[in-house]
Amino acid sequence: MIKPRTWFDALHLCQQQAKSYVLVTLLATAGSTPRDSGTKMLVCADETYDTIGGGNLEHSVTQRARLLLIENQKNALAGTSNTQHVEHFPLSSKLGQCCGGATNVLFEVFVSHCQQLALYGAGHVAQALVPIIVQLPLQIIWVDEREALFNEFKANYANLGDNLKYMLSDEPVATVKQLNPNPWMLIMTHNHQLDYDLVTAGLERQDVAYLGMIGSDTKARRFTTRLGHRGFSQEAIQRLISPVGDLSVPGKEPINVAVSIAAQLMQKLQVINKDPAKQKAQWLSNRQLIAKLETNS
Repeated sequence: MIKPRTWFDALHLCQQQAKSYVLVTLLATAGSTPRDSGTKMLVCADETYDTIGGGNLEHSVTQRARLLLIENQKNALAGTSNTQHVEHFPLSSKLGQCCGGATNVLFEVFVSHCQQLALYGAGHVAQALVPIIVQLPLQIIWVDEREALFNEFKANYANLGDNLKYMLSDEPVATVKQLNPNPWMLIMTHNHQLDYDLVTAGLERQDVAYLGMIGSDTKARRFTTRLGHRGFSQEAIQRLISPVGDLSVPGKEPINVAVSIAAQLMQKLQVINKDPAKQKAQWLSNRQLIAKLETNS
């Protein structure tokens, strides 16, 4: 994948791949400075994009941005991870520069609340689905035991993004326990018994936030009956979404089914993004930034 050359392109890429970043902006400059007010760069944990003038100023700002990123990542689960912060940087001997100017730098920290999605099965629907959902803020783990199918897909779709990981496994059910907290699971293997085993493993993990399985109404009813006989409560069984997808999307071709599933995933992501607690935290953070700017002016 070609590295973005501008902060704008990098920001788009980070949002697409649900990658945490800090957007740095020179708010105001006085005297001689390497770049003008409004200049931006984007800092990630492992990369920087664009420039605010280079030299020790950029080095110090990059280090500060990464420290803020680490601090805010620790608070990610509390819903207060996205913040703004302003600092004053005099371009003096302290920074090893003799420009004689000064600048205020705005650090806007965006920590990804990235949802992990484990996709089981690499058949026709999955191969139509992955190029769509890889563009969403998801960390996708694609699990199958058939290496040939992965190789076929990679030949057609190279370098889709860093948020897609292939996992070859002869024991897909065992991988369920290895998933992150509150994962999403999407089950569409070529084997109904394997589908059933994956569903039971997902239900046994009470933190699975989305459990979808491809199939017909008949398959869903049979699985529901088997799960009941196995001792799962009706409340637990109702966590299984099958048939999966937005059923208002017509057609049974792989691309139609893939689009319906992608639509359902996007709807769920919208619900997460509209979390009132996160919106309130962002509003309070904006008010703090305004107050700080007024104090410094």
